[in-house]
Amino acid sequence: MKTREILEHTGKRILSISRTELYLAMHFLGASLDALGWTMDLSTHTIGTDGTFLRFNPEYLMAAYTEDPKEVNRSYLHMLLHCLFLHMFDAEAHSDAFLWDLSCDVAAEYALDSMGEVGAIWRLPSDFRREWYERFEEDVKILTAQRLYRYFERDMKDPVMQERLAAEFHMDDHGFWERIPKDPAQEPPLPPPLMNDTRQDWQDRADRANKEMEASGSEMSEDLEGFQRLLRIQTEKRVSYRDFLKRYAVVREEARVDPDSFDYGFYHYGMELYGNMPLIEENEYREARKVEELVIAIDTSASCQEKLVARFLNETAGILAAQESFFHHMDLRILQCDEEVRRDTRIHNADEMKQYLDSFAVDGGAGTDFRPVFRYVQELQARGELRNLRGLIYFTDGKGHYPERPAPYETAFVFFREDYRDLYVPSWAIKVYLGDGDELELVDPEHPGQAARMESGREE
Repeated sequence: MKTREILEHTGKRILSISRTELYLAMHFLGASLDALGWTMDLSTHTIGTDGTFLRFNPEYLMAAYTEDPKEVNRSYLHMLLHCLFLHMFDAEAHSDAFLWDLSCDVAAEYALDSMGEVGAIWRLPSDFRREWYERFEEDVKILTAQRLYRYFERDMKDPVMQERLAAEFHMDDHGFWERIPKDPAQEPPLPPPLMNDTRQDWQDRADRANKEMEASGSEMSEDLEGFQRLLRIQTEKRVSYRDFLKRYAVVREEARVDPDSFDYGFYHYGMELYGNMPLIEENEYREARKVEELVIAIDTSASCQEKLVARFLNETAGILAAQESFFHHMDLRILQCDEEVRRDTRIHNADEMKQYLDSFAVDGGAGTDFRPVFRYVQELQARGELRNLRGLIYFTDGKGHYPERPAPYETAFVFFREDYRDLYVPSWAIKVYLGDGDELELVDPEHPGQAARMESGREE
């Protein structure tokens, strides 16, 4: 056997042993582990992935395995997380390649270290690493590569410290990411017959891993709970906040010219025939699907911060300002409630919403009970004040008593990721998570285990 064949065989043997150990420790990653092939690639001095293959330099791999087999396991899983978190597919969208590489490595290593003492990969994090994890958790909250990139780009611009962090968290060669074709139909500039998997392929594998972890339930190791939460966040899909509010829309005729139903042929024929009398006039009304009635309840208990409440209202006000989202005459009820309903404010247009925000103050401060709001809304409906209510959005930290029976309208409980408790939300309700920036995330009870990130109009 030639030297090259011996080196490639040895490298693949090492990766086979590593994959087996990872599979025994984490069955839920089985499909993902099987998706990556192995190939020797002397264009790298270390190891990396293009989304289809782990590409390794055999001398590096043999030296790493001889020193500590667990380091090979960590590198293997580190690269697999790049694939599951779609890091290589998002690289082109981030102009600073160094910061993107750093952000992806930090996100992957944080996920690995959040797995606790899983024998196949565990090592004691350095003091330097633990200190920065605490800082990231304080400043970034949720350590995704996108949020870390914004943090390094806008807030932590120290190049010396960035270089030190890059040295601490670097594990693999990201050079293969640049070879991934941007057009799925485009042939990748890699030796045949190698082809890169698509973004959707890895999104599907991440969804599957997330579902298998959730299906494991109590059998899942406590050491993997942190990673499970990160994986769930990474597998969430995006929709806009405006689209979310359309869940509560109704179809009504609206006073507005409808050019689509206007026949200019008859119009001009009448003008030519009679001089100044068209045979058809423009429609003064057209059907529109918009939000007509909506209830927003605000938890004003002592545990809910006023600045977070104000931010949630500002998010909603931005959507209210758009005429295409709400009817000209709307009925928006904003209820403030702790253990009882403290204030009921009616909003009919965007100007009244602005006035409300300018003078907004939290009215409450006692404990939290969600039930009075639902009883109060029921009373309003009985009096005929809310005839077309499609939904109620309840902003809260989740710490309170929930109603046992479902309401006849859709209910969404909105949480900030900074501090919330969502374990006791009834199964019939929707859970919405308001994140940093303009992001929102939606969990639909009709599709357990699936989630959809929501944004207020801006891209990540």
